[in-house]
Amino acid sequence: MSQTELKEPGKKRHRDNLFDDATKELNEWTGEDTVVEIHMFRMFSEVFKRHNKDEADALFIVGTKTTTPSLEQVSSAPVKPWLFTRVMALLGASFGLLTLLFLVFHSDKAVPGMIFIGSLAVPFSLAIMFFEINVYQNISVFQATQVFLIGGIASLIATMVLYEIIPSGNGVDLPSALAIGFIEETAKLLIIGYFINSFRVNYIFNGLLIGACVGAGFAVFETSGYTGEFGLVTLFVRSWQAIGTHTIWSAIVGAAIILAKENRQPVQGKTMARPKFLRFYVLAMLLHAGWDWQVPIPFLNVFDLQKWLLIIAGWVAIFVLINAGLREVRTLQGQRIIN
Repeated sequence: MSQTELKEPGKKRHRDNLFDDATKELNEWTGEDTVVEIHMFRMFSEVFKRHNKDEADALFIVGTKTTTPSLEQVSSAPVKPWLFTRVMALLGASFGLLTLLFLVFHSDKAVPGMIFIGSLAVPFSLAIMFFEINVYQNISVFQATQVFLIGGIASLIATMVLYEIIPSGNGVDLPSALAIGFIEETAKLLIIGYFINSFRVNYIFNGLLIGACVGAGFAVFETSGYTGEFGLVTLFVRSWQAIGTHTIWSAIVGAAIILAKENRQPVQGKTMARPKFLRFYVLAMLLHAGWDWQVPIPFLNVFDLQKWLLIIAGWVAIFVLINAGLREVRTLQGQRIIN
């Protein structure tokens, strides 16, 4: 099932057309003029199955000289990540115990742990998901952790530098929200490009992973900072919202950089001028700006409707890029056979 079914046939056709038009347009940006079917239940079908420790260990030992598969061994089958939900459950349980310690025993010593685990849970789990779907298995856990920690902090530093240069306002009105979206996505872009060059990777799934790790690190440290400044209420709000913010925005940017690269050349200034990059970069920037903008439409503020629409839009782009990544595998394997 590619889209959510609705009872009324007319509405179902309209929704199908809306999703089809959106995925086709995004897929054109990747180089193919077709509709992308989104099979969420199939993609996450392994989440509800039992997996043993050996299966988890096998996922975490990839990326070394002896555990990186050859191109012929890379799977082009639909990706089915599952381990990230176990990581999220572990972090969620840890947060629950710390909250219990705080509420029952009134221990202020639990607060730093709550801030750290609460900020970490969703972004880090999403980074693990992108680690799982990197079918090339050419980036190790250590490298991903390096990007998550160093990349997250470095992107915050780059953000602060850009804020000193570019006026941003308060983020409430549209011009201010656009400025913030531009500054923060550009800062993360610089760090993502650095790690793509440093690791010498050339595949869409690699770009998704590196971008997600930088964005996840950024999200964790930003949320921790805001919680320390404004209190635990901020943590509870920003923690669940992380499913559709920095991690996926940066994953989109990382994949866009790979799409714009040519002939395995390093990321350069001209890479950023190519339409394949600019379209997705502007999309990520607009998603970010839309998140910060307080839209003067009361209806969109009910049940955080504005946020949910942006989350859906961001994930549609991610699913299209995952499809492009699998298509890239089949194309490369076909070229290898011909050669």
